[in-house]
Amino acid sequence: MDTVSRQLLCEYWGCAPALLDDKQAVEGLLRRAAEAAGASVVASAFHALSPRGVAGVLVLSESHFSIHTWPEHGYAAVDFFTCGTCRPERGHEVLAQALRPRAVEVVELERGRREAPGIRTKVHRDGAGGR
Repeated sequence: MDTVSRQLLCEYWGCAPALLDDKQAVEGLLRRAAEAAGASVVASAFHALSPRGVAGVLVLSESHFSIHTWPEHGYAAVDFFTCGTCRPERGHEVLAQALRPRAVEVVELERGRREAPGIRTKVHRDGAGGR
């Protein structure tokens, strides 16, 4: 059986704090990421955290994208979870370009492979933020 789904767990360090604290901007970026990945958004929920930061999720026909930001640390954690023909790496590329982080780490999980011994993981690090 081929992989049922793919999940990218992304960490972005050194991002602009003002952008990470802007709920509308963060939602817009995640929506652009979903479009780039070829995903279909069916619902969304975003919340401005107190005293700062944003937490949000896009529910997709193909699973979900979620984000949590810590502007005071210039840090964002993102989960791109997809199945079908979606390309979560394209969503990551959109966010990396927009957030312009100084450092990025991506853990890629291939989910649902019963024949494989557990979850297969690939780790990618980029000190230049993919620029």
